[in-house]
Amino acid sequence: MIIASSLAGLFAAAFIAATIVPFQSEIIFVALQVAGRVEIWQLVLVASIANTLGAVVNYAIGIGITRFESKRWFPATPAQMAKAERWFQRWGVWILLVSWAPAGDVVTVVAGVLRTPLWMFLLLVGVAKTSRYIVLAFVTAQVVG
Repeated sequence: MIIASSLAGLFAAAFIAATIVPFQSEIIFVALQVAGRVEIWQLVLVASIANTLGAVVNYAIGIGITRFESKRWFPATPAQMAKAERWFQRWGVWILLVSWAPAGDVVTVVAGVLRTPLWMFLLLVGVAKTSRYIVLAFVTAQVVG
């Protein structure tokens, strides 16, 4: 029961953290790792899947957001949208490999706006998110012992 609830909490935290909602899952991940009640591979797997699925929410927002560009309340100006698109096109889909970083939410939304193929999005974001949690687990193990 403890393992299931721990993983469910981590899933929720990692999912929310990947969306445009400001939240961090690393604290929960590290706390669970240090507690030692859940296998590290389970933590990495659950956090990676949840964080990737959360990024898909951003991707979907990007797909649908362009229909609202003409609205007065739209959060970005046409110039800002054009700048984001140019930035993404300059670096190509490979920029999704930094989707784990704090500005990664913007990158995943722009990927949706530009209709990046979903399979490519999932592959690159999945690699990025999983790599981040593997590094976090390794660093935590080195620091905590």
